Amino acid sequence: MLTRGDGDQADLIAQFEGYLRHERGLSENTVRAYRGDLLHLASHCAGGSSIDNGDEADAVLTDVALADLRSWLAAMAGAGLSRTTLARRGAAVRTFYAWALDSGTLSVNPAARLASARAASTLPAVMSPADVVTLLSIAQARCDDGDSVHVRDWAMAELLYATGMRVGELVGIDLQDIDLGERLVRVTGKGDKERMVPFGVPAARAIRDWIETARPALVSSETGRALFLGRKGARVGQRQVREVVHELCRLAELPEIAPHALRHSAATHLLGGGSDLRSVQEVLGHASLNTTQRYTHVSAERLRATYQLAHPRA
Repeated sequence: MLTRGDGDQADLIAQFEGYLRHERGLSENTVRAYRGDLLHLASHCAGGSSIDNGDEADAVLTDVALADLRSWLAAMAGAGLSRTTLARRGAAVRTFYAWALDSGTLSVNPAARLASARAASTLPAVMSPADVVTLLSIAQARCDDGDSVHVRDWAMAELLYATGMRVGELVGIDLQDIDLGERLVRVTGKGDKERMVPFGVPAARAIRDWIETARPALVSSETGRALFLGRKGARVGQRQVREVVHELCRLAELPEIAPHALRHSAATHLLGGGSDLRSVQEVLGHASLNTTQRYTHVSAERLRATYQLAHPRA
């Protein structure tokens, strides 16, 4: 199957990574995951030995057959890996071998007839509107202690729920991305795609307090134009945001959630309040409407539960 002669596998994977970044516009997390999936496949085909960039792996990926790919997926399924992981790994190898065929590295695509498990269709965790209000009220009340970081936490929580943005999008926001007058924020999502997302009065109030009264106290030589800062003045990281949400849940005596639950909650509450599916898709930055439609399933489940409790002949 190899048509261009022996090549260094590390270089081959590096070229594939470049394709994912620059032509497909995939995020660094996805690129890193796909690279790991290919190395995992190489390890399986080499008999389970650990493979990174050594010579042992040089011919493995370019000598793989469909039977090898099926064996690899079956072994992972037998090990109890989730359908979501299996689906992603299947997508990684299909993308890799389609690219290898198009680029002339291979003359045959061994993954062309590869079937893969579909990702599990699980309903996302959603907070009730009352629980969200409790969480945000706790975040605001905590600002009374004069700690600038607590004002930041309130602003971050308000903005996450108001816009339904991802944590990675939140930490990437710069000052110039916020328009408090129009109550709009420019968000850079997956594939470096930008979108403008509106937010409400409570979020605007929290952000204004953060920018005008609290943020200046944390500014340092490392700050740049970052909107949200850590205690040392550098741009806040995703792990810090997760810790903030966990802490607010504990203070509010609510079940501990991930920040992504605020995104799910925002989408579900928008649909429940009468927003159309296409508008919610734009707010969330989903490439496909099918991704957004899962939030209608959440609403349907809640409607069914309410119906069964309330209707005399349910």
